[in-house]
Amino acid sequence: MNDPAVRAVVLALLAVDGVLSAVAGALLLPFFWGSVPFPISALISGLVNLALVWAASYWTVSSRLIALPLMTWLATVAVLTLGGPGGDVIFGGPGVMGYSVLVFLFLGALPPGVLLWWRTRVGDT
Repeated sequence: MNDPAVRAVVLALLAVDGVLSAVAGALLLPFFWGSVPFPISALISGLVNLALVWAASYWTVSSRLIALPLMTWLATVAVLTLGGPGGDVIFGGPGVMGYSVLVFLFLGALPPGVLLWWRTRVGDT
């Protein structure tokens, strides 16, 4: 499986999966457990991102390409923070939901970020 075309297709699909993880996680973020916000989709999105980055590490040795699913996830979250037509917003709401984008970014980017950090630290020694 050292074919560069196959590698490029797999990495592109992993990047698209990063976009899908961001959209699904953001749309399911306002989940409530009773009357308390419960951001389980942010944690699931972080674990999915971890799996995507881990999978990308098997297809390339380039740190930039390994981080591609995380970069597309972050870019998608950035786009989702912009207002939509008619002033619709994905992130936001009353009370603690006003900080939902920060929770989403933290829980969604921390697991793959730690993996990438660990790979660079282990790779330097």
